[in-house]
Amino acid sequence: MLENQKADLIQSKAILSSIKEGADTWFGLRYNMNLYRGCQHGCIYCDSRSACYRMDALDHIYVKENALELLEKALAGKRNKGTIGFGSMNDPYMPLEAQYQLTRGALEIICAYRFPIHIITKSDLVVRDIELLRKISSIYAAVSFTITTYDDDLASVLEPHAPVSSKRFEAMKKLSDAGVYTGVTLMPILPYINDNPENIRQILVAAKANGAKYVIGAMGLTLREGSREYYYKKLEVHFPGLKSKYERRYNSSYSVKPEQHKLLYKVFYETCAELGLATKMNFYSSKETSDQFEQLTFNI
Repeated sequence: MLENQKADLIQSKAILSSIKEGADTWFGLRYNMNLYRGCQHGCIYCDSRSACYRMDALDHIYVKENALELLEKALAGKRNKGTIGFGSMNDPYMPLEAQYQLTRGALEIICAYRFPIHIITKSDLVVRDIELLRKISSIYAAVSFTITTYDDDLASVLEPHAPVSSKRFEAMKKLSDAGVYTGVTLMPILPYINDNPENIRQILVAAKANGAKYVIGAMGLTLREGSREYYYKKLEVHFPGLKSKYERRYNSSYSVKPEQHKLLYKVFYETCAELGLATKMNFYSSKETSDQFEQLTFNI
């Protein structure tokens, strides 16, 4: 079981990294945080395998055992509040979180210091912390579920150790019903694999049905040294013949767009408009009254 996978304990020098205010126009982050190094979900397209990050094998997990101590010190010294992001280089709710509970501990500290958060995850384990998320929602809490395909069988190929898409939708419904601002990051869209209009429509309809208030879509993926080689290796295993097709069309391009990406965006925006789904998130405002938060969260 992945939950019992051995991980190495390490000491970290810092836990919060700053993002220039207003620079993140997608997710509204002011700070970023990774409580673990590496990720168990094994997504075949993961950019964290890129050589520029100088990581070991991505499935070699390091637990930052002093992370919570560092976080409390960092938040105690910050005057200006801004949204803290979970999930940039790994999933904060990967299976080992059930054992180490660093994400839960971080949420408890953040709740005490009244900072806003945005969690990006592929895991239904997030519902474990639903009461904490409800409390942080009095300031601002957003949970975005990354969903790339409506098909659970395909999800098991693309994201082999993550809960399948239907489990993510179920978790989304529970959070939404509890009043947590919830949506979907519909990315990446992989050429010749999940890049069809019906997949986009199915995800959007399911997102609406399960309480999503927004869907952020990106029709394509990024490939660079390290992540490209791993991705191509997995294409050979699961989608024979696709590697050569990618090499012919995209060569060593960093930005890889499906041939019909314009059509996919058209379907995305038209379907979101039809369903009443926002295509951008509402971000945290420093005005923290409950009435303002209710307007931010629900009147979209």
